[in-house]
Amino acid sequence: MCGIFGILIGEKLKLSPKELMQIVNSMFKLSESRGKEASGLALRFKESIYVLKEPITSSRLVKTSNYKNLFNNTLKTEGYDGVQLQAPLLILGHSRLQTNGQSEINTNNQPVVKDGAIGIHNGIIVNDTKLWGSFPTLDKKYDVDTEVFLSLLQMFRSQGKSMVEAVRLVFEQIEGSASVAVEFDDEDTLVLATNTGSLYMALSQNEKILVFASEKYILQQILSNKLLSDRFIGKPTMQVKAGQGYLFDLNLSKKFMFSLNEPSVDNTSGGIPKSKAKIFELYDQQTPPPLSDPSQYLLREDIRQTMIQNWEALYSSETTLKRCTRCLLPETMPYISFDEEGVCSYCRDYETRGNYLKGEKALDEFISQYRSNLSEPDVLIGFSGGRDSAYGLDYIKNTLGLHPITFTYDWGMVNDLARRNQARVVGKLGIEHIVISADIRTKRLNIRKNLKAWLKRPDLGMVPILMAGDKQFYYYFHKVRKQTGIKLFIFCGGYEGEEGTGLFKYGFCNVTTQGNKNALKRMTGISRKNKLKIMYYYLSQFIKNPAYINKSIIDTLFAYYSSYVLKDDYLYLFHYLDWDENTIVNTITEKFNWEKETDTIATWRTDDGTAAFYNYIYMTMAGFTEFDIFRSHQIREGKLTRAQAYEIVKQENKPRFRSIEWYGQSIDFDMNKAVDIINSAPRLYKLTQSNAS
Repeated sequence: MCGIFGILIGEKLKLSPKELMQIVNSMFKLSESRGKEASGLALRFKESIYVLKEPITSSRLVKTSNYKNLFNNTLKTEGYDGVQLQAPLLILGHSRLQTNGQSEINTNNQPVVKDGAIGIHNGIIVNDTKLWGSFPTLDKKYDVDTEVFLSLLQMFRSQGKSMVEAVRLVFEQIEGSASVAVEFDDEDTLVLATNTGSLYMALSQNEKILVFASEKYILQQILSNKLLSDRFIGKPTMQVKAGQGYLFDLNLSKKFMFSLNEPSVDNTSGGIPKSKAKIFELYDQQTPPPLSDPSQYLLREDIRQTMIQNWEALYSSETTLKRCTRCLLPETMPYISFDEEGVCSYCRDYETRGNYLKGEKALDEFISQYRSNLSEPDVLIGFSGGRDSAYGLDYIKNTLGLHPITFTYDWGMVNDLARRNQARVVGKLGIEHIVISADIRTKRLNIRKNLKAWLKRPDLGMVPILMAGDKQFYYYFHKVRKQTGIKLFIFCGGYEGEEGTGLFKYGFCNVTTQGNKNALKRMTGISRKNKLKIMYYYLSQFIKNPAYINKSIIDTLFAYYSSYVLKDDYLYLFHYLDWDENTIVNTITEKFNWEKETDTIATWRTDDGTAAFYNYIYMTMAGFTEFDIFRSHQIREGKLTRAQAYEIVKQENKPRFRSIEWYGQSIDFDMNKAVDIINSAPRLYKLTQSNAS
């Protein structure tokens, strides 16, 4: 999730404060891709620890006077003799992607200071609330989940546990993902530990300089810095494997590797000096007033009632909506037609297509050319935290025997539920998770601009512009694949029932995909001609509605490039495997305690913060949603009867108030206004006279 990094200097080193600051600046710049909502560092000398953090990007932090003062004044006073840096000198740094705890409240940012421990953490501890209840003697002060890690660690130490045993016991208690670096005010020790493997380190030639970072690529770039490179020639980067920890004394005269999964004999016991360093917290610890009143984003009761009435009308005699007699697709589905028996053209087309599944044998044959025999990473997995990617990741590791790294592009609408489920799965499986974070504030502002534009002239073909920001996933995937050197990329998708749900969005742009088998298997499978038609449609809408021509347009064009220009050479898991909903959901629930959403019975699209809103648009204006298409496909496959699918879809299409409110709060928009306009917009179906009045 977040980016963590650090440098430990264990002997006097001929670097100036300015040169050290240049090194740390580059560390911040490289780690900023992991999180842009807050940043901070802890700088430790022999008897002093200075902690600075702010709810700003690291690019801005390094320009602040407080940051520069740490190097230009404090470092010169306490850790520099005019010629060389004094040892020991430890710097921990963090670039935050906000999860638990509002970043505007600075005590929630990192490094976190608690009970004499100073820690930085990449990941999410999903059972932090439960842990606070299980250990009532612990004093909870903040909202960030890292706090419970540090509190437990110090509690176990106070009970006489060795450092190694205390760290192991904390990892035994937590659920989720954690890669941590922790220092202490009473002992000259640095702890590095991870349950996912999202932590890399390197020791200099004389083993007196330690550098670590969240990703191998970031660490390699740090070590290529001309101020460091000569000292690390011939020294490889090392991964702290999932389930491993390291202890270092601050002079780097002792190091000890230990297991997080079984008791270890701590051979450093008594060998690391005790100390008493004073902690200086150089940040505002006062809680600021709330940024806004959360109640302003709540849907009014009259709006809720209208939304429910719209939903109920679709499943009553109040609409004249004609549906296929075999599946659930309505007459408002783009390019649909019905035969004399009332069977739709999509059902008739399905009858003549045949089975497209390639089978598990073909899958094993294909991936065999990429499988590593040395347990090195051999596949990159797109990981949303949704049901398919959670199941697929487990299958790829434990059934196919590959060694995956997961990748997520967080564009601002990856919701908290998805992040928690991501942490559960990678923590349980011990898999490295690379997260590229957009500038989330800017992304959400872009969504807000496009929503305001869309509401000026509601058009079903333009709804996807609200999701344009996530399509850069493809671009960053190519970038991460190049950085890691991994050639095989797997999407845990490709099931026609899900992939085919996007076809109606093309249809509303006057593009038909009927007869195109590739379009049913992946979003990028449409023809070049249709890609140009989509571009033409959007340009025509920009002319009709100039409000779309705003600062977000670059993001929109980037989305088009990422989706339709970049080469799609990915493997789609469910082009090979049969997709079975019960098997998938039961497996991930049992293995990972995978969390379901509370405002819907659906287990699909719950990781996407936009889905509840855009499906309400489609339901209200077109009379159907993605779920109608998804369940209709299952009827054709024989996995559901029409009656079963109808009852399921009815519940899946029920308006999701809480998720829509979250969407409004995220983009700072009054959803009452948005829903009111949607309810008044022209519809593709007619209501009976009594309901229309």
